[in-house]
Amino acid sequence: MRLQQAKSCDVLVVGSGIAGIMAAIRAAEQGCSVVLVSSGPVFSGSSFYPGTWGLGLIGPENEADQEDLVQSILQVGCGMADETMVRTFVAGIHPAIERVKAMGIRLKTAVDQNQKDFIPCFDRKHRDWNGLLFDSVREVCKRKMQQNQIETMPHCELLQLVSKNQRIAGAVVRQKEQGIQLLSCKALVLATGGYGGLFERRLTTDDVCGVGQWLALEEGCSLVNMEFMQMMPGYLAPCYKTIFNEKTFRYTKLTDAEGKDILAPFADAQALLEARSGHGPFTSRLISRQVDLAMVEAEKRTQQGVTVTYRPEMKQNMPEFVKTYFDWLWEKKHITPDDSIQMAMFAHAANGGICIQPNAQTEVEGLFACGEVTGGMHGADRIGGLSTANGLVFGTKAGESAAQFAAQCAENDVAEISFEGWGIEEADALRSKMRQIMTQNAMVVRQGAALQNAIDELEAMIHTCKRYNTQDAQQIASGRRLWAQMHLAQAILRAELLRTESRGSHYRADYPQTENSLQKRILIRMKQGKAVPYFEQKA
Repeated sequence: MRLQQAKSCDVLVVGSGIAGIMAAIRAAEQGCSVVLVSSGPVFSGSSFYPGTWGLGLIGPENEADQEDLVQSILQVGCGMADETMVRTFVAGIHPAIERVKAMGIRLKTAVDQNQKDFIPCFDRKHRDWNGLLFDSVREVCKRKMQQNQIETMPHCELLQLVSKNQRIAGAVVRQKEQGIQLLSCKALVLATGGYGGLFERRLTTDDVCGVGQWLALEEGCSLVNMEFMQMMPGYLAPCYKTIFNEKTFRYTKLTDAEGKDILAPFADAQALLEARSGHGPFTSRLISRQVDLAMVEAEKRTQQGVTVTYRPEMKQNMPEFVKTYFDWLWEKKHITPDDSIQMAMFAHAANGGICIQPNAQTEVEGLFACGEVTGGMHGADRIGGLSTANGLVFGTKAGESAAQFAAQCAENDVAEISFEGWGIEEADALRSKMRQIMTQNAMVVRQGAALQNAIDELEAMIHTCKRYNTQDAQQIASGRRLWAQMHLAQAILRAELLRTESRGSHYRADYPQTENSLQKRILIRMKQGKAVPYFEQKA
């Protein structure tokens, strides 16, 4: 089909979580015309996930603390973070927080930041802890977008990037009401989030699906650290997809469907729970991994999640951080500490993604990226509160860099393109199968033979799926999304298979130890039409 240009702007931002919103506002402040596209509503994605109690945000306590935070990120990242990116990131956090305050966004601070529960996940000391309040972010940013005349296009899904003269010059999107459209731009910012949508069980909204990573890869970008995905405990019942507060682990008793204590085999069970209270996602590098592995084994054995009950001492003397969580849990979900819950592991947030430079530029001219769709500033594990900081710091950088690039470009010249309109038969069933494959093989416990079988299964799905020509916009969007997801899932599995060790969030049951010789990042690039993972060669 032929598509005529429907809209033209200086900077097109795709994704409306914290990173995308900050990019759009900053680009508009530089005098650019900006269109903000989001596959969900405006203020969506992981930044505004309704199954959590707020957006944690941490940074260095002062200038002297910057170097310590840099070193902590590098240590927690197990050698997988890019030091240049980390230093750029940390240096930008305090200015980003001050910018948020100057905008008028209200931050929640701790009454007593010295309580140990305010030490960020995986970190070794207290930092400058803040919480972004959802309602305040929406109110202030909505006003800022209106003031800067940013056009928003909610429920508008990215289908394809458009390049001309070896630079990104637009995108094909499907808007719910308007159908397939061509949007032309001088610079484009990808802020489409992670790839939780590749899994059945995920602590993400449905618009976090991984398409941005695949489209960037097709255009010539590299992906990095894609094997490092945060797996988090969450509620199966009574409020499905609610994030479990890890700080409460030390007060819990965990039993399987048969009523057996899953940690009974361990003489130091309480010590394991104390250690597990220090971080939300699973990690293979700490002894607390035994708690997660016991949860996975219990579910595998009984086909049900783990029952959580809390001991009386938590209710009698509840720490501030824990009380904040239970106050929110009662207000939003009507659940109390006395209620029994069913818990299991869920896919949560990606630590890897598109390679970017410190100014948020990708390897492709005219294409910038920020937020969870990117990688490099995190490693095999990520300190709590830095996901939000990442969105603020690199979202602002992406908007500024895109605006500078757009200012150097001539007028938009993509007036018309040819676009292939096709769908995939039984797309919903194939997507369910893909998610099942990823959930069974790429969650907490990974194993070489199972990973290879999963790769082969996806290869068969890709080769046998039936594409058909259609003018139906919804069918086209569903087919394009599935095509990207199947290929990205296969690329991730290949990276997991290549890393024959356990490191941070990547755990190989057949290679449970960390190998010093493998302290190298895995990059993924397109080679002869296939996404190929390979170890980065150190200079």
